Amino acid sequence: MVATYARPPPVFEKAEGCYLYDIENRRYLDLTAGIAVTALGHAEPGVARILASQAGQLVHASNLYHNPWTGALSRLLVETTRAAGGMAFPGTEGEGKGRVESVFVCNSGSEANEAAIKFARKVGKERDPSGNKTEVVSFTGAFHGRTMGSLSATHTEKYQRPFGPMVPGFRCGTYNDVDGIPELVTEKTCGVIVEPIQGEGGVHLGSDAFLVALARRCRAVGAVLIYDEIQCGLSRTGALWAHCRLPEEAHPDILTTAKALGNGVPIGATLVSGEVAAKIKVGDHGTTFGGNPLASRVGHYVLSRLADPKLQEDVAAKGAVLARGLKQLQDRYPDLITEIRGRGLILGLQLTEDPARIVTAARERGLLIITAGTNTLRFLPALTVAESEIQEGLGILDAAIAATRGDS
Repeated sequence: MVATYARPPPVFEKAEGCYLYDIENRRYLDLTAGIAVTALGHAEPGVARILASQAGQLVHASNLYHNPWTGALSRLLVETTRAAGGMAFPGTEGEGKGRVESVFVCNSGSEANEAAIKFARKVGKERDPSGNKTEVVSFTGAFHGRTMGSLSATHTEKYQRPFGPMVPGFRCGTYNDVDGIPELVTEKTCGVIVEPIQGEGGVHLGSDAFLVALARRCRAVGAVLIYDEIQCGLSRTGALWAHCRLPEEAHPDILTTAKALGNGVPIGATLVSGEVAAKIKVGDHGTTFGGNPLASRVGHYVLSRLADPKLQEDVAAKGAVLARGLKQLQDRYPDLITEIRGRGLILGLQLTEDPARIVTAARERGLLIITAGTNTLRFLPALTVAESEIQEGLGILDAAIAATRGDS
């Protein structure tokens, strides 16, 4: 394999629920969910059943033809988003044109963001035929993917430096800087892409004031507002989409999702408003594998589960349990833990030092956690995690921190 990853020693071969098992049958409590992917837990029975059933019927026939599941998934994404109150801004080109209307199904989060960027460029050219409306704005701390377009919107030196020059026409602003928006987003801006909660950047929440001001500015200059909810969406915050709690005027024109949508099966989707959909024509974009019946049928099942209001209530409750436990750790280690950030089951623990030793000590004790941003521990458990598993994880984390502090 190309050496693009620095993997620790365990070799995982099976899993169940919130636990992974290595080839020596050692059990690990997984509070990462494959980086917010296995939201229903590992080896979820419904997903396994659907995979086996669909694999025996039809896996791929290409997007030259219809299949029963790509359209069904697209319809369900639209219907559940509307029912949850998402993408509800009324739009500027007619009654209801701003509401979510259509979906492009692809294979990953990077691809979903690539589609969003291309759609924003297309809308910009339609709105300004002079060709001057092509700039895409994103923000410090963002992570939108590793393809050249999504990477160009990810203004982090360690990701961009080896592959420069980036795609031209991308500008970077400061996350949560309301005052900088007017100068940043101009008549030349075709699209603005932003995470309502930055995951990779360190679990930073976009303030209501910032997201409202950003949306207002986008509408004032005719720019498309894109919310990247690849990590924070699909009920991880306790609502179907993280932006559902915002005023409607702050809602996006395009929404991207992936990760949890397939519970481990590669899939992504780009949801667009009626205004955006009207600008996209046959041949403007495409994908070989995206929307294949296997992934789409799994996505339909997973979305049906994740859109359940009872599951979302449980996520909020369990997120509160995890946050309280992390606060107790902060009280115990005030010199190490300075802040707890996030919402629901996407939480970050800000440390005063590199978390690498704690991550290793936790793994050695049977707990999987990951990092983000600068000196941040990130917690992204399955949304079906039990409270007892949360407590188990907190106990192991406490022991791991103590071991690295010389307390045991």
